[in-house]
Amino acid sequence: MNDEKPVRSPCVHVCALDEQDICIGCQRTAAEITRWGRMDNAERREVLQCCLERARASGHLLIPS
Repeated sequence: MNDEKPVRSPCVHVCALDEQDICIGCQRTAAEITRWGRMDNAERREVLQCCLERARASGHLLIPS
């Protein structure tokens, strides 16, 4: 039996899609948002990694050097 807690949604309640259908708040695609409830934790972690990469690429996440 797997007692692992579900990976939390990255939603920050700033829900608006840009012209690429990516949420400006959490950086998930519309498809990822729609499927989130049916994803297992491994899939959710993959999506979170993509969100991080999108945030960095778009300048929404700045990592100090």
